[in-house]
Amino acid sequence: MEKQEIPDYTQNRELSWLRFNQRVLQEARDETVPLMERMKFVAIFTSNLDEFFMIRVGSLYDMAAADNKKQDIRSGMTPVQQLDAIYQAVAPLYKERDKTYTEIKKQLKPYGVCGLDFKELEQQEKKYVKKYFKEQVLPVLSPQIVDANHPFPHLLNKEIYVVATLKLRGNSMMGIVPVPQYISDILYLPGNDIRYIRMEKVIMEYLDLVFDQYQVSDENYICVTRNADISPDDEAYADNEDFRHIMQETLHKRRRMAVVRLETAEPLGREMEEYFCDRFRITPECIFRTKMPMKLGFIFAIADKLPDSMKRSLTDPPFTPQPPASLADGSVMDQVRKKDVLLSYPYESMDPFLQLIKEAASDPDVMTIKITIYRLARKARLVEYLCAAAENGKEVTALIELRARFDEQNNIDWSERMEEAGCRVLYGFEGYKVHSKVCLITYRSKNEIRYITQIGTGNYNEKTAKMYTDYSLMTSHQGIGEDAAVFFKNMSIGNLEGVYEHLIVSPVGLKQKVLALIDEEIRKGENGRVIMKMNSLTDMDFIHKTVEASRAGVQIDLIVRGICCILPGVPGKTDNLRVTSIVGRYLEHPRVFVFGTGGEAKVYIGSADMMTRNTEKRVEVACPIYDEEIKKKLIHDLQVMLSDNVKARQMAGDGTYRKKRTGEKDINAQEIFMKEALNARRPAAGIHKTNRASFFGRLLVIFRKKKK
Repeated sequence: MEKQEIPDYTQNRELSWLRFNQRVLQEARDETVPLMERMKFVAIFTSNLDEFFMIRVGSLYDMAAADNKKQDIRSGMTPVQQLDAIYQAVAPLYKERDKTYTEIKKQLKPYGVCGLDFKELEQQEKKYVKKYFKEQVLPVLSPQIVDANHPFPHLLNKEIYVVATLKLRGNSMMGIVPVPQYISDILYLPGNDIRYIRMEKVIMEYLDLVFDQYQVSDENYICVTRNADISPDDEAYADNEDFRHIMQETLHKRRRMAVVRLETAEPLGREMEEYFCDRFRITPECIFRTKMPMKLGFIFAIADKLPDSMKRSLTDPPFTPQPPASLADGSVMDQVRKKDVLLSYPYESMDPFLQLIKEAASDPDVMTIKITIYRLARKARLVEYLCAAAENGKEVTALIELRARFDEQNNIDWSERMEEAGCRVLYGFEGYKVHSKVCLITYRSKNEIRYITQIGTGNYNEKTAKMYTDYSLMTSHQGIGEDAAVFFKNMSIGNLEGVYEHLIVSPVGLKQKVLALIDEEIRKGENGRVIMKMNSLTDMDFIHKTVEASRAGVQIDLIVRGICCILPGVPGKTDNLRVTSIVGRYLEHPRVFVFGTGGEAKVYIGSADMMTRNTEKRVEVACPIYDEEIKKKLIHDLQVMLSDNVKARQMAGDGTYRKKRTGEKDINAQEIFMKEALNARRPAAGIHKTNRASFFGRLLVIFRKKKK
């Protein structure tokens, strides 16, 4: 087989992702961030890493089994080489995380927030814990031994098990106790302070009561991570089963997949290490010792439990998403009919969009509401309004993606609720996930069919709209509405190759349109300009076109939160390319594309990252921005992000990230957007506009200096 040539301006996607997650850990180490927020970043880093092992490492194991010679087109590495590089890169991250967690935990102690080992408990607390264990925990434990007559049990993905060596009459065996899923991860101790001990430590302390006839030694607790990269696309559709049933089977199968990582609290002896490697079919490189909790979800509950006086010192100042300045009180539908409205989450509230659906549900002129749904909150007012619309006689169509990873069960539950209310529920396509964020309201006005269309960069999730940055456009533009109507018709008849005048839609049109828009900038040479914001970048066609643009002198700024497989600053290839990543208080999530400058700039928002899976294997929608004020707002936001020198990092030619040199003053983009949202609602709106204009002017001066 001929060896493929690997470009010198690309990097491996998995190693790029690990560098992004290291940026999350850097936030946990930042002493300017409040202590509980730093601890939350440790928790986010941990859950990110869990998912990375379940999905990305899991898929590499599958690839290695299927074709261990296949090379990654961006780095030339085989699946086995990628796995080796990942395990090598993760080991130091574990040490950095353990050290970070320990430092933060120590600094929280003076505030009375104490995660304790058993030996640190006071005498009265030990009595309390023992009583609680005997009365509340011991009766619900399911301990077992492993010997010739008792096989090794199946360990569930990401659940904690207390293990020990047991001896009885000269015989040695293993004891295993699952930490029950239905009891709390931590036990709060009596008193005014937030003192707690983790449940696995409690169980480990009292193993002699669990295995009372045995001699107990080598106590430890472990956690396995399993491959969770199951694709329902591989399942048989020929049986004409309800797709919900197929997804239920898939979720069940996920619990039993191969082990890709073993975490242990204490070092394993050689014999135990060999035993686990043989049992789980892993190598010692897959075993990671951690000195901190294997699950950190309880940190968010502790943050909520803090008294208000302590919250001021330990957490970010509270911020409430604001009513958008572009909307007055009164009917949202009436206002959107007159002018386009852009919502910017979480700086502005999602409520106006929900209000729009609520109004449409009872408006006698509204005939249909159609929406694509990828992720929803556990409690969703949106669904209640859609169900109310169906019950009011509107035709409601919801295209729900049941394969939204780790939200499958939630989406199954909501689809059943909507069907019961009379909504028409569709499930997408075999082999293609529907990831678009589109909602279309059709109504009659003076015997004409009119539309209100909403296009978003993020999910219709009322919870994450307060934690993720996203944009949501509501427009009465008739052309966009007609395109959206064609889109929903195509989705309902299984046509992925629709033609649209305004919207750009994958898997057929989006990548080609983006490449064509870059070609327009290439023809301008040094006057060309491209700014694109997204979550991840892996697509090789896009990467090659970006290199072509850079060579032509086009100035390119990519704001990429996570994976970025193109390297900037490679001589003769990406000299005119800069890559920025922002990790801050909120998760950066919008996709915004700008081609050109000034009044001629073409601006799009949408749901797609420049990843091959998004451009070729998903239904994504991007929408042009025609309203000049909204265009200016989006370009302003991008310029602020490019000027960020607090939370932004710039990628170097080797793929690592470096803090920007600070300018005359600190610019934290997310803080600026919070202030702008607050100021926009104040009476002195005219003064604010002037200030904003002058601020924008200062940014342009900074930007031009950088360009030179």
